[in-house]
Amino acid sequence: MEGGAGPVTHALTVAIIPARGGSKGVPRKNLRPVGGVPLVVRAARAAAAASAVDLVVVTTDDAEIAEAAAAAGARIVRRPAELAGDTASSESAVLHAMDELEGDGLTVGAVVFIQATSPFIPSGGVDEAIEHIRADRFDSVFSAHETYGFLWRRDDDYAAAINHDAAHRPRRQDREPHYLETGAFYAFTAEGFRAAGHRFFGRIGIVEVPERTAIEIDDEQQLAVASAIADVVEPGDEPIPAKAMVTDFDGVHTDDTAFVDADGHEFVRVSRSDGMGVSRLRRAGIPMLILSTETNTVVGARGRKLGVPVAQAIDDKASALAAWAADEGIDLADIAYLGNDVNDLGAMGIVGWPVAVADARPEVRAAARVVLTRRGGDGAVRELIERVLVAAPPAAETGPAA
Repeated sequence: MEGGAGPVTHALTVAIIPARGGSKGVPRKNLRPVGGVPLVVRAARAAAAASAVDLVVVTTDDAEIAEAAAAAGARIVRRPAELAGDTASSESAVLHAMDELEGDGLTVGAVVFIQATSPFIPSGGVDEAIEHIRADRFDSVFSAHETYGFLWRRDDDYAAAINHDAAHRPRRQDREPHYLETGAFYAFTAEGFRAAGHRFFGRIGIVEVPERTAIEIDDEQQLAVASAIADVVEPGDEPIPAKAMVTDFDGVHTDDTAFVDADGHEFVRVSRSDGMGVSRLRRAGIPMLILSTETNTVVGARGRKLGVPVAQAIDDKASALAAWAADEGIDLADIAYLGNDVNDLGAMGIVGWPVAVADARPEVRAAARVVLTRRGGDGAVRELIERVLVAAPPAAETGPAA
C-alpha cells in the first residue's frame, strides 16, 4: 500500500474507488478526461470534498492510474491481477482494499464505494449517505434520482408494462415516483458488507441526487455526452489557483475574425476589458505569455501594448509552453492555459488548468477543466484573470491600464 495517514485507533469512514486498467468498452476509461480531468481524479476529488470522508483510497492494478490518483491525494492499494480481470466483481476489490487497510492497523467503520465511471459525483450526496449510516438509520445506502418514467419489458414478441397499468395513464402529479440507481456511490457499514458480501443488505436507503448528475460512462458515446455537458452540470465561478497564465491569441484575445484592407493589411478587434484585466494580472505579479501560431505583426503589437511577452509562429505549442515554464521556474500543474481551437489541445494537455473560451471548438471544450462564460474577444481573458486573481495572494495594483 502507498501513501496515506499514520496509525489511528478510531473507526474510519473510507471512500474506496475501484479503478482497474483494463476496459473494453472505453480503452483506458478511468484515465479519460471529462472537463479536462481524468475520471479517476474526478472521483478522488469528489470523495475528498465530502467532509464526512476520513480517507480516500483508490484500488488499482495500473501504475498510471495509481500515479494520477496519488497526485489527487488518494491512498493507493495495489490490486492483484486475479481481482482486476473482466469477471472480477467490484465487491471483491472493495473487500481486498478493506483487508489491506486493516492489515496496516486501520479500523474501517463505514465504506463509501465510489465508481469513477460516474463523472458528476455530488459530494453533498456522499455526506448525506454517510450521515444515514452513522446515525444507524440504514445499513446500506445508494444514490438514485426520482423518475416518473413508464417502464416496459419485452415478453416474447410483445411489450408488457412493468411499473404501471397500461390501461390507465394517470397524470404525473397523481403517480408515485420510482427511483433509478445512478451507480455513483454506495455507502454501508464495513461489518455488514463483510457479512453480506455485496453492497445491498439490511435496511436499504436512498440518497436522492439531481438527475443531471446521473450519467454513467460505459461507452464512447456516453463519454462524449459527459464531456459536452460538463460545464452545464458543474457551472461555477470558483477561483482558479494558477501561478501563471498562458493564452492563445486569435479566438481568445480576438473574436477570431480579421479585417483586411486593399493592401492586405489585417486588423483585429480586441477587448479593452481584457486589457484592464491583463494590467491587473501584471500588477499582482502573475506571469503571463501569449502563445500563437499566427505570424501577423498584430500579435506582437498587442503584446507590447499589454506589456506581455509573445511567442508567435509557434507550431508546437506544448513544447514552447514547457520551455517557457522551465525558464520561469513554474510547475506546469500551476499554469492556466486559455485556448479555443484544436491547435491548443497539446498545450492544454500538459497544464494543470486547461481552460476554454465559451465559443471554443467542441473538442477543446471537452478537454478543458473550465469552460468560461465569455467568448473570445468579448471578455474571456478578463474572466479568467478575475478567477485567477481571486485565488492569488493580495498584491498592490499600480500603474495604467493597457
